Order: sequence, then C-alpha cells, then structure tokens
Amino acid sequence: MIGGKKVLAVIPARGGSKGLPGKNIRELAGKPLIVWTIEAAQASGWIDRLILSSDDDEIIQVARRWGCEVPFVRAGHLATDEATTVDVVLDALQRCPGYDWVVVLQPTSPLRSAEDIDNCLSECIGQGASVGVSVCEASASPYWMFGRDERGQLQNLLPMPEGVTRRQDLPKAYQLNGAVYVAECGWLQVNACFITSQTHAYVMPQQRSIDIDVPIDFLLAQQLLSVCV
Repeated sequence: MIGGKKVLAVIPARGGSKGLPGKNIRELAGKPLIVWTIEAAQASGWIDRLILSSDDDEIIQVARRWGCEVPFVRAGHLATDEATTVDVVLDALQRCPGYDWVVVLQPTSPLRSAEDIDNCLSECIGQGASVGVSVCEASASPYWMFGRDERGQLQNLLPMPEGVTRRQDLPKAYQLNGAVYVAECGWLQVNACFITSQTHAYVMPQQRSIDIDVPIDFLLAQQLLSVCV
C-alpha cells in the first residue's frame, strides 16, 4: 500500500514464445527466469498482492512453487500473438477487483530490482501522474539513425538539431525497457493504454534494463548476473 492506496502487481507470462522457446521458465543464473521477477515483487514495499496471469501449466507450477499466487488460468483468446499486455491486465483487474493501482512486471526483465518497482510507482504518484513506465537512455540516438532511399542513399530520419556536430551534444533520448508499468486502475480501465503524452518516465540504468526476447539477450543477462549476484 502506498499513500493509503492498494496496489496489485500482475506478472503476464504466456507460453509459446517464438523468439526463445520456454524462456519464462528457462534457468537463468540458478533459477527460472520468471523467479527473478517474482522475488523482486515480493521484496517491494508497496505491493499488496502479487498474481500471475498465464495460460501455461508449467509456468503456473513454477510460479506457485516460488510463492506467487495464481488465482485463475488465462483464457485462450488472451494468450495469442494478437492479445496485448493491456488486454491481459484489464482481464486481471476484472477478476481481482478492489485495487487502486496496478503494477505490471514482465518476466523478461530479470535485472529490475524491488527499488525500481517502488521508485517507479512513488515517482508517478509524486508527480500526480495516473500512469508511468520505466525507461533507459537509448543506446543509439535517433538523430544518428537513417533510412535508405530508392537509390540506396542515406536519409536522416530526424533533422539534426542546429549547430550540433558531436554525439555528446545531442539531446538525450530514452527507450522503453519493459521492466515496470504502473497505472491507476480506474484510469487504465478507461484509457486502455500505458503510453500517452502524460506518462511519467522512470529512468533506469542500462545495466538493469535487459529485456529478454532472443537468445543473445539471455546470454547477456547471464553475464551481467554472474558479475552482480
């Protein structure tokens, strides 16, 4: 609970990953990938209830083994490639009513800490925002990204700011890292999105912003955890 508001945390984890089969329960530094997220949520100072939304029996069994509540099995139509994370979260809010804020924690962000969860939520509330997400500084500036025209020649995607000639002088750019999403439950049920012009951005360091999607992401997370844990 934070400021008298009850907080529900949802871990969305479906089976059938194409980029890295079985990734949510694949062992990472001695325990299943999803467990890193479960333990971070359990260490949070603000979360009142932690639940898993999944359609997969193996993921459900692993989550329960590590102390995560699984109050329902996700319906099949919410476990397809077309179903969005917002669809899954709205389903969870309908099944588990009575909360003021929801925190969404994807299991593919194993290096996100309990402090990241709590800081994202408290910053969002402190700024008077109804929705917030975690980001990290972009590894490459969009001002130095290009398209190719029909002749194969480079075309700037964005006009270079006037007078800027060095990378160090470019405006900072941030990218979603997928680690933490927070929103007021009522607001999310009306707006059904996390990214708006009013979304608060909580900045995380790049070394905690790994989002595992393909095998090389998994290898990088292993290397980082071997140093940090």
